[in-house]
Amino acid sequence: MKAVVKKSISMQMEGFEVIEKVAESSGNSGRIYVPKKWIGKKVRAVLMQ
Repeated sequence: MKAVVKKSISMQMEGFEVIEKVAESSGNSGRIYVPKKWIGKKVRAVLMQ
């Protein structure tokens, strides 16, 4: 089992676009939809709370 960070952390990232969405239920996990033009690109998801 992986350790989970339970405190707030600060990050700095450089990128091209930002979208903010709410993850939706999908079976035993959750998912977010991103724009079609992002398919095949490297994407990061950050838990905001």
